[in-house]
Amino acid sequence: MVHDFFRGRRLRQSEQMRAFFAETAPVLRENLIMPYFAVETDDAGFEKEIPSMPGQYQLSLPKLEERVARAVDNGLHSIILFGIPATKDEKASQAYANDGIVQQAVRRLKARFPRLVIITDVCLCEYMSHGHCGVLTEDGRILNDPTLEYLARTAVSQAEAGADIVAPSDMMDGRVAAMREALDAAGLTMTPIMSYAAKYASAYYGPFRDAAESAPACGDRKTYQMNPANVREALREVFADLDEGADSIIVKPAGPYGDILRMVRENVDVPVTAYQVSGEYSLIRAAGINGWVDEERIMMESLLGLKRAGADSIITYFTETVLEKGLAR
Repeated sequence: MVHDFFRGRRLRQSEQMRAFFAETAPVLRENLIMPYFAVETDDAGFEKEIPSMPGQYQLSLPKLEERVARAVDNGLHSIILFGIPATKDEKASQAYANDGIVQQAVRRLKARFPRLVIITDVCLCEYMSHGHCGVLTEDGRILNDPTLEYLARTAVSQAEAGADIVAPSDMMDGRVAAMREALDAAGLTMTPIMSYAAKYASAYYGPFRDAAESAPACGDRKTYQMNPANVREALREVFADLDEGADSIIVKPAGPYGDILRMVRENVDVPVTAYQVSGEYSLIRAAGINGWVDEERIMMESLLGLKRAGADSIITYFTETVLEKGLAR
């Protein structure tokens, strides 16, 4: 008897068969990057859970080291650091201070975990008194070119402290070129730049602004972060950053922008990272806490979806959980 229909189930009939014919490799420990929030404080025991991000914390340097140590024991390979300084001003001076909170954190972690890949977020919003990512005029405009000097100084300062990779997230025009020039002039020619090239003005960042205490005091970030309605513009931003010297690219947010992630992957030959942002984490986490979904399965399915879309690596707040539960190879 001749059958004239497709029997796709032949290749799905057992766990072994499904694994054999899988088109996307499983999530690996090397694929995952854990974000941490380091707080400048005299309280060595400071560990404050972020209300809008259950399971995530603002950490003093000793507490940061403790958490990283546990994660390293579970197989952690890479982290990205964000800093919350004790004081802020209109020049973001603590962003590029030699004893800034991120610089202190990098030195401390590198001394104990020399093989850990440490990425530092290069932005000014956590350090500016007004919470914007650039120099602000009295009438609320963000000045692009004067901001570049501060960003370049921040990248150099973080790299000199021992950061393996600097990751500009500000979305100012020309910032990659400014950083590359400054890094090279400082003798840091081997420090890669992982650029947030396609970063959208997204509501999914809400919980992060609680975590990093970086909500803008006035206005919003729509004049420098990308319009969520735009697709082709993402490639213009990506190609501009590559032309300026970026070594790899970040797409942010991740899940709701899977089409952007796939498009970028198909058009560039450099490593591409997906940032599964705070809102994505909090939505899954809250639903899991309430028993509405199988949190572990959705967590892993969401990460596999990002790999399927083309991500070489993933920044995700689920990293510690995935490693602790042994869910990544």
